[in-house]
Amino acid sequence: MELDVLVVGSGVAGLSALVRLQSLDNTLKLGVVTKGALDDSTTRFAQGGVAAVLSNEEDSVDSHLADTLQAGAGLCDVDAVKVLVNEGPKRVEELIALGAVFDKAESGNLSLAREGGHSFARVVHANGLATGQEIERALVEAIKVNASAIYEGYFAKDLLIENSKCIGISAINSLGELKNIRAKHTILASGGAGQLYSVTTNPREATGDGIAMAIRSRVPIGDVEFIQFHPTALHHPFMPRPLLSEALRGHGALIKDSKGKRFVDELAPRDIVSFAMAQKMVEENSENVWLDATSLVDFENRFPNISISLEEAGLDPSKDLLPIAPAAHYISGGVLTDLNGASGLPGLWAAGEVALSGVHGANRLASNSLLEGLVFGARTTDAILSGQLGPMSTGAMRALLPSDESRYVRGHIQHLVFTTPTLKPNFNNCDKEDPTGVDTPEVVQHSPDKIEDTVKLKEALQHAMTNGAGVVRNEISLKSVEGTIDKTYSCLSTRLSGQSDSWDLKALEVLNLTTVAKAAVVGASLRHESRGAHRRTDFEERDDTDFLIRTIFK
Repeated sequence: MELDVLVVGSGVAGLSALVRLQSLDNTLKLGVVTKGALDDSTTRFAQGGVAAVLSNEEDSVDSHLADTLQAGAGLCDVDAVKVLVNEGPKRVEELIALGAVFDKAESGNLSLAREGGHSFARVVHANGLATGQEIERALVEAIKVNASAIYEGYFAKDLLIENSKCIGISAINSLGELKNIRAKHTILASGGAGQLYSVTTNPREATGDGIAMAIRSRVPIGDVEFIQFHPTALHHPFMPRPLLSEALRGHGALIKDSKGKRFVDELAPRDIVSFAMAQKMVEENSENVWLDATSLVDFENRFPNISISLEEAGLDPSKDLLPIAPAAHYISGGVLTDLNGASGLPGLWAAGEVALSGVHGANRLASNSLLEGLVFGARTTDAILSGQLGPMSTGAMRALLPSDESRYVRGHIQHLVFTTPTLKPNFNNCDKEDPTGVDTPEVVQHSPDKIEDTVKLKEALQHAMTNGAGVVRNEISLKSVEGTIDKTYSCLSTRLSGQSDSWDLKALEVLNLTTVAKAAVVGASLRHESRGAHRRTDFEERDDTDFLIRTIFK
């Protein structure tokens, strides 16, 4: 069966796109593929909520626009952000109509929270701070009724390409069988790659599969050096790290050093807070700083999910200072798209964290991620139904498809492009020239030793990325990380070159992580400045003269 539209991933961007497609044309054959369960995505970990200008009379879309541009440190695409803030409220209202239940104040209006980088309270939330779970619940219920095909437990391996057009994906099912899933349109909505790092708020499934698939098929990607770290993740062995949401700081929680002194504006954008925390931790030779939430009243009822996490960690927010440290949270770059989600490969679309829509620039504004998924998932479906196939010269895609209007006035991003001959690591010790080629079988026998080796390879990569390409980086640290990436890739390529009747999915995940890591480190090495989530100790200043540009690989 050939599908009309196949979505890869089961988060807010992909599922909302499918729901909208079904509502607009119920004759379409729609499918979704996810390597876990349908409701097992990064979306469900989203706590704070959805930022949109709804019922706050003091607020405006212009203010939301300005806050987003400020957080993005000069690299946001202004048109993309205008789309986000103008269309966002309607998308949230549609989600409510679908059945998502958001918290309300005593007045009966939606309860709004203020988070870091926002000038006003404009973040809607559900069940205290369980917004992602509520959104996922509403969308999954709708999808189970409407989808023609649901492929749960399928590992998306590579894009299928014929005649320079994407016609679906190859995927490995729970029985270890390689299946081709064909579709007229494929939407990548596979999320990010938080598992690049030892400490992350992302689930174990966040291994950059969609971005890696795009790289292997030479689909343009970019800006993946901008990896945002959430400043207030609970410093505890739990993994993924529990978030102590920005809403806590919006309600008055304070960040303090070991002496009990504040050292940063708690409501500054995430990159600024994370960097200040990293500096303080180096200064104090400590692994964490502290969040003081003792002044917050009715904590258990206002923040039930966080209360549960703290109780499991043996902490009482009414009495204890809470240990916090930055954790890898979100990739602002990804698969380059136009304002409708079209990638550089006809038939392939991207929405959500996997995409470079131009909305986030160098640093995502808090609670804009769920909104981006809703808005650009909808635009992708509308473009598909309108007959669009390939990309147009709009939004971030102007980096590759310049138009007469793509030269911005001074003060806005210039669309210049870095091109590199390859993102492949050095394969001096490999038997195969290109172990990531789409047409190359990548199989391996399962064995306890190899599973253990894969875990060690992943941990080594995560350790290198955390130490050398984390909140701060420099030329020396990035070169060291690149060496680890190349060694990891070499080991995996040898392992995955054999023929077998089974697939080492964990090794394929690490292969994807190394692919994305290579792009992130090369991008960070090329960008000789500090901007947003990219901080270099050897280039400490932002440089708008030479680096008001996107790092695009094509």
